[in-house]
Amino acid sequence: MNTYVAKPAEIDRLWYVVDAEGQTLGRMASRIASVLRGKTKPIFTPFIDTGDHVIVINADKVVVTGDKENNKIYYRHSGYPGGLKTTNLRKMRETRPERIVELAVRGMLPRNRLRRAMLKKLKVYAGPVHPHEAQQPAKLEF
Repeated sequence: MNTYVAKPAEIDRLWYVVDAEGQTLGRMASRIASVLRGKTKPIFTPFIDTGDHVIVINADKVVVTGDKENNKIYYRHSGYPGGLKTTNLRKMRETRPERIVELAVRGMLPRNRLRRAMLKKLKVYAGPVHPHEAQQPAKLEF
């Protein structure tokens, strides 16, 4: 028996659109991460990027449970001493709502060299309009 390994020429990348309105952030992000990784395909190979493109619209209307709106903290560092900046979820939703979904999906992807390639296939938009109509994305239902 031989183990099947997907070749880059055999990979057929599809486009999907996800409406984040009313979706729970963590549940939606885990499903998006599995599509970006390619785990929904029969040709899945862990060390090759076999995933599809995912477009997320209405990222500003994503739902979080509990009191995460006030208690969830996002950290970033400038690289200088004392350069740690913190932002809570409510402030992040006001300023950069796309970043909420991007960071949630990023945390659910493997920590290796393929993560950057997988994240390039994720497109997140705060509103209902996106510039990828030419790719004819299919609606991804959860």
